[in-house]
Amino acid sequence: MYSARSNRSAWTNILRFSLASSMELTVRVYILCIFLIQLVSKATAFSGSLSPQIPSIKSFSPSGSNASSFFVDPTIQIIVDSAFAEVSDGPGQPSLFGFAQTFREDLMSVTGFTDLPQVQNASVSSVTSSTVFLTLGVSNSSNLTLFNGEVSGEGYEFEITESVYTIRGVEVLGAWWGTRTLLQQVILSIASGSDPAQIPTGVGEDNPGWEVRGFMLDAGRHWFEIPFLADLCTYGSFFKLNEFHLHASDFIYNPDILYNSDNTSWRSLYTGFRFQPPTSSPIFGLVPELNESWTKDQFTSLQMTCANHGVKIIPEIDTPAHSLVITKWKPELMITGTPDLLNLTYPETIPTLKEIWDEILPWFTSDEVSIGADEYDASLADDYITFVNEMHDYITGTSGKNIRIWGTNEPSSTGFINTNVTIQHWWFPGGSIPVQLMDQGYHIINSDQVFLYLDGKFADGGQFPWTLNTTLLWSEFPTPDGSTQGGWAPNIFSSTDASNNTQIDNPRLRGSIMALWSDWGNNATTPLEVYYQLAQSLAVVGEKTWAGSGVRESGLTAGEFEEVYAILNGAAPGQNLNRVVPGIEEGGTVFEYDAISQFPFTTKYESVGPPYTLSFTIKPSSSPNESSETEVPLFSGLDSGLDLSSLSFKDTSTNIQYPLGIDLPPDVLTNVEIHATVNYTYALFNASNSFGTEDPTRHYWTSTLSIWGEYMQVVNMSFAAPSHIIGSAGFKGELVNVTLKLGA
Repeated sequence: MYSARSNRSAWTNILRFSLASSMELTVRVYILCIFLIQLVSKATAFSGSLSPQIPSIKSFSPSGSNASSFFVDPTIQIIVDSAFAEVSDGPGQPSLFGFAQTFREDLMSVTGFTDLPQVQNASVSSVTSSTVFLTLGVSNSSNLTLFNGEVSGEGYEFEITESVYTIRGVEVLGAWWGTRTLLQQVILSIASGSDPAQIPTGVGEDNPGWEVRGFMLDAGRHWFEIPFLADLCTYGSFFKLNEFHLHASDFIYNPDILYNSDNTSWRSLYTGFRFQPPTSSPIFGLVPELNESWTKDQFTSLQMTCANHGVKIIPEIDTPAHSLVITKWKPELMITGTPDLLNLTYPETIPTLKEIWDEILPWFTSDEVSIGADEYDASLADDYITFVNEMHDYITGTSGKNIRIWGTNEPSSTGFINTNVTIQHWWFPGGSIPVQLMDQGYHIINSDQVFLYLDGKFADGGQFPWTLNTTLLWSEFPTPDGSTQGGWAPNIFSSTDASNNTQIDNPRLRGSIMALWSDWGNNATTPLEVYYQLAQSLAVVGEKTWAGSGVRESGLTAGEFEEVYAILNGAAPGQNLNRVVPGIEEGGTVFEYDAISQFPFTTKYESVGPPYTLSFTIKPSSSPNESSETEVPLFSGLDSGLDLSSLSFKDTSTNIQYPLGIDLPPDVLTNVEIHATVNYTYALFNASNSFGTEDPTRHYWTSTLSIWGEYMQVVNMSFAAPSHIIGSAGFKGELVNVTLKLGA
């Protein structure tokens, strides 16, 4: 039987990341107290209404005055309506039965059940007790419309009785989002102390306000491996985000090098093109680093994982600016003196770009791609407009896919961009006025930088927050009708100018995509640090793009959001980006070894996320180590490693070393404590040794970033605990009293 006691033990651990990320201590203590009160509450406090969740659902009506419940216990069955089991929303998309199988795995994850009955196909007449029934065919699809009035295939109805929880999707994806609602209610019920989880009976309906609800990651300036990207898809899906925009080509901007008069130093700048064609491809030489690129099979796997969680990948190859990776390959395509800009009048430029797309387009399962097309020379507007329209005609004509570009309104004298091109607004001073563009017939996606931009680890001049600013996003904003809107939503482009905002029902407003940029490159962040910035931000965007602000009475307040997010974050199924250790509470011990007799020694913990404290006593031998002096692993894990030389942490995804700059004295016992949070990692050396007796000095692991080539910025690094392998065959010396505890 499911154990409430063991589950409650896990819930405190689940909150480790949420409470340690960006809140002040007093706020953390307050939320923890609220959570503990909820944790010990009993089913007698059951209200008969659904708990607030992210994103908030449209409506729910409890059944009658006497509260009753649907219980989620290990006997629960998941049954798919046999009439729709093999229906999907299109080629490459999961069937209703396929989504049900993923849902079963997720339900096991959030409940802790070791097994559940396999998913079955059956008719509605054969459904009995303790069943989740997935089907299609809502009673009234006209109730399930986007805010612009269009029927949403992502809408769903749900009916909960004591024996059956029925989810009816307008389309298959709608039924999938209905399972996310059920999972969140299960999580919140368990967190309140219910054993087993219970969900009140009643009926409800839900649908998104906008069709585009997504996030963008700059993978052109920072390398990310496929498993991490897949986990981000899975996590974002839990909050009903449906698009993952991958900015997959770019370079690290440094004007002093880029525009150097010697005309060759620009080749030293870091560039990325992440799609690796086969060696026989005519564009194979375009990829600067094969070990930092995705093969077709790898990218297909990523798209499949994302699709299986209701998320569509929007790939971007950014041209005709941001094109240094292309001009490194073919310098003749550049504008002389500006290597990052393509010369659109050179006869081979556009044919070369078409050749690139010819190779890569067949990889993509999405119905849209982005060609970037931002920050080009405004004096070349005529060439730019011609280029965008030609690429639109070519890509649409050869693949049937539509294209997107970043916001622009170039002052061309020859014409306008085709209105079938979606424009992703990000910046006002550049002339992209989204309301004017919508009036001219363009469809707009809101990615305005004031509300929706982050930069990996550090923002120049504090321009962007570390994670999206919830205080700002729940502020009041002026609307064109002279009133105010109590919170940001995709219809808000300006915090001060009502004329630059629009109504929620504007038919040409498609939705919003937040963006995290990697302006400083690989050494600015580890992938998990990127996740720490995105984690709460994705949930915020999920709420605001699904429910809007001030549109539905069920919309979350800022306080409700913070409280619910703290519970849902660590319980999101299908991934473990928090690197949580199930069943171990804050302050608990993950492992403890008095002595290790033989190296390497393997534990069952591949990686443990912050906050944690890793302590050990070490006496390196004065005789040479058997392996390289620069790489003698003391600890290794899925995400990081710690080497003896200079006590260097290593990010395993990029293989970048971050030396502490301290070499431990040979033949001397040194007590080392490593403390980590999501914002930093530092070491303490407390033993009597060459560092001094009981030295309280914190030695931080840092990285140094070049900010546009103008100045250098030192930043702290956060590393997951390298907890899988202790020591190495090449290590000579003693390594004792090894302990890993949760909490820094």
